[in-house]
Amino acid sequence: MSEKNNVAVEEKDVWQEALENEPWIAPIIDIFETTDDFQVILNMPGISKENVKLKVEENDLIVMGKVNLDEIRRRNYVLNESEIGNYYRRLKISDLVDVEKIDASLESGQLKIHLPKHERAKPKNIQIK
Repeated sequence: MSEKNNVAVEEKDVWQEALENEPWIAPIIDIFETTDDFQVILNMPGISKENVKLKVEENDLIVMGKVNLDEIRRRNYVLNESEIGNYYRRLKISDLVDVEKIDASLESGQLKIHLPKHERAKPKNIQIK
C-alpha cells in the first residue's frame, strides 16, 4: 500500500468511525451563483471551526462537522426547535469550479464556502476588429 493510501486510511478511520456510529444531520443549505463564483452557505449551529472538515474528492464537496453531543444532551432545554448534532453534507460541484482556490469561513454557526470559477468559465467580451 502506498504512503498516500496509508494516510487516506488513517484519515478515514477517525471520521468514518464517527460517521458510522453517531447520528448525522444534513445542514440546511443555500447555494447561489454569480458570474465569477458559486457561494454555498450551510447552517450548522453549535459547531466550531476546529471541528469542521471540508474537502473535495473528485467532483464532490464534502462537509463534516462534529459537535460535542454529550454537552448538548446535558442542556436543560425548555424549548429546542434547532436541529443540533453532527453535520454531514456531500455536494456535486461543477468542473467550472477552480478547486485550488476554494475557501471557507465560519461565523455564528454559518459555514460560508466560496467556490470560484475557472477563468475559462467566465463570460468573455470579444472585441470586434
